[in-house]
Amino acid sequence: MLSPSLARRERSALCDLALELGPGALTLCGGWDVKDLVTHLLVRERSLLGAPGIVFPPLARVTEWSMARLAREDFEALVRRLRGRGLTPLALPVVDELVNTLEYVVHHEDIRRAQPAWEPRALARGDEDTIWNAIRLAGKGLARPAGVPLTLHRAGTDQTAVLLGGDEPVVLTGPPVEITMFLYGRAQHRDLDLTGPPDAVQVLRHANLGL
Repeated sequence: MLSPSLARRERSALCDLALELGPGALTLCGGWDVKDLVTHLLVRERSLLGAPGIVFPPLARVTEWSMARLAREDFEALVRRLRGRGLTPLALPVVDELVNTLEYVVHHEDIRRAQPAWEPRALARGDEDTIWNAIRLAGKGLARPAGVPLTLHRAGTDQTAVLLGGDEPVVLTGPPVEITMFLYGRAQHRDLDLTGPPDAVQVLRHANLGL
């Protein structure tokens, strides 16, 4: 039997941590607590009305309404629902891996890193490979708002990925998870190094990255 994908394992770990910390625990998601984050993920995956507003601002009010409606339900029941696969296209293994890997890595870290004294996790090499390959693709869109040439360098390897081409790029070096958190606009990251033209480095540091 095949072992669960990283997306499935991160979903499960997020649910475990959500239950451990409780619905009112803080996250890194702009004022959301853990219950807000759980309802966001459920709306994203299972609400035909609410999901479009996550990426299409004119429909954001519908998303907010959908989240508020779910938030009236019991927290543990919501977590059980999130832990299950559900009857959606995102439950298909290939789609799940493509669409949910970074989503659940980042949101799991959003809960972890909002707590005091968090530390980076030691991940298996295969999981780091999966995250690296995913962020090489997703990073192009995430970094676009910065508008400066940007190359990723995976720390401890010779692996690189050009996100935005151009002369004299900024080079962002670090472990795959830390690079991912930076490109998703999170300030809580470790062991990153930014080199390149100083002005471009400052633009990247202060850019509105992420989705």
